Amino acid sequence: MRYIYRVIGDQVPMKNPRLERLKAAERDIVAFFDNQSTRVFQRSDIGRIVSEHRERWRLTDSTTVQDFIGFLLRNTQMLMERIEFSRRPMIRYTWGQVGTHEIVLSWHPDSYLSHYTAVYLHDLTEQIPKTIYLNLEQRRKVTFSGPLTQQGIDTAFKRPMRRSKTVAHFRDFEICLLNSMGMENLGVVESSGPEGETIRLTNLERTLIDITVRPGYAGGVFEVLKAFRNAKGKVSINRLGAMLKRLDYIYPYHQAIGFYLDRAGVYDESSIRLLRKIEMNCDFYLAHGIKDPDFSKEWRLFFPKGL
Repeated sequence: MRYIYRVIGDQVPMKNPRLERLKAAERDIVAFFDNQSTRVFQRSDIGRIVSEHRERWRLTDSTTVQDFIGFLLRNTQMLMERIEFSRRPMIRYTWGQVGTHEIVLSWHPDSYLSHYTAVYLHDLTEQIPKTIYLNLEQRRKVTFSGPLTQQGIDTAFKRPMRRSKTVAHFRDFEICLLNSMGMENLGVVESSGPEGETIRLTNLERTLIDITVRPGYAGGVFEVLKAFRNAKGKVSINRLGAMLKRLDYIYPYHQAIGFYLDRAGVYDESSIRLLRKIEMNCDFYLAHGIKDPDFSKEWRLFFPKGL
């Protein structure tokens, strides 16, 4: 029902029952969001909150989720963030200022940070990467049949590395969405982020494996070598070897990892020997598309000159 009051000829604006109820409940609404463990919400999350608290906050039946969100954005510290991925935008609502990593990780409950982002968060580089690598594993597919051949390796690694086309710009970063081979989030852990927030990322061993497999997502092979060097005293080579075995790659990435450990010059022989014990039946490559490479006979590995 609408009410219009006239006082000595002056018209008072129509009352809005939805807004009045929201204003009356503002203190309780703010207290609710202040007490939440998460600070990042999807529209569906806010819809559930409205549904569960409509009666307690005495909101009108006609108050929509959009009404509620609009009220929060106008009257509280709630903010709206938008990441423009090409396929569909990602819209999130944050209770106050929230760190970039925390917002990006809200893409999916199972998503995690990987590659150069994980290298940075594990303090393995002096660089501050401007790309955030967000990973969401896909269902594992069988895409290879038959024995691995030298010709097959040569053909695959003479081509450039395939790169994700799902990217967006957000704040001062480029967000790159990756869909890694499904391994049930092997080596994914929770940790504290740069601003004290809880984040999901690959552990040290999984990070070193990932950047060996895709050095283009880690600043290139020179940065990967630095990461291996800086991981000395932090990484368990036994765990790394066991994880590599579980990942069960088609290609002999143990040759590349062994090369990095050896070339880093900070690991003892007993650690490197774990990789030497694995058979080396083919020549391999440290990266895709290497021009005029050097060759390590010890690791049967082509690598860029000057490394």
